[in-house]
Amino acid sequence: MSAQRQLEYTSDLGATPAEVWARVACMAGVNAELAPWLRMTTPAGVADLRLEQAPIGVPLFSSCVMFLGLVPVDVHRFQLLEVRADDGFVEQSTSWTERRWRHERTLEPLDGGGGCRLRDRLTFTPRLALMAPLLVPIVDATFRYRHAQLRRTFGGMVGQAA
Repeated sequence: MSAQRQLEYTSDLGATPAEVWARVACMAGVNAELAPWLRMTTPAGVADLRLEQAPIGVPLFSSCVMFLGLVPVDVHRFQLLEVRADDGFVEQSTSWTERRWRHERTLEPLDGGGGCRLRDRLTFTPRLALMAPLLVPIVDATFRYRHAQLRRTFGGMVGQAA
């Protein structure tokens, strides 16, 4: 039995893809989505790196995921497979808890202009299959929270989550 899991989250936001991309395509934006519960560390040399400037297909850096800014709960090793400025990215990484982590984020303009649909598709395989029942609700809660933060920042309404 495979431990691989897939989750998807969609939010319609009241900002253009370019406006949302300007916020989400850097670690400061990631941390804004996670705050105040989680924070991801960033090495000094890449703290201001934007996704569209990052190399593709090579490990970028390791980031410690901190609960409440104090307790390390995971170490994530980032690698980008694809970056499309103002449109999205595909990240395929590993961590202490995940043997494989694939995060695809897309931004699509909404009909009528002005807004966009942000979609996160996650495919991940826990290092230990026995951990899946614990990790899936944690990942689910984290991404539901991230989307709530994005809707607070940009306005909008909840989309479908699967």
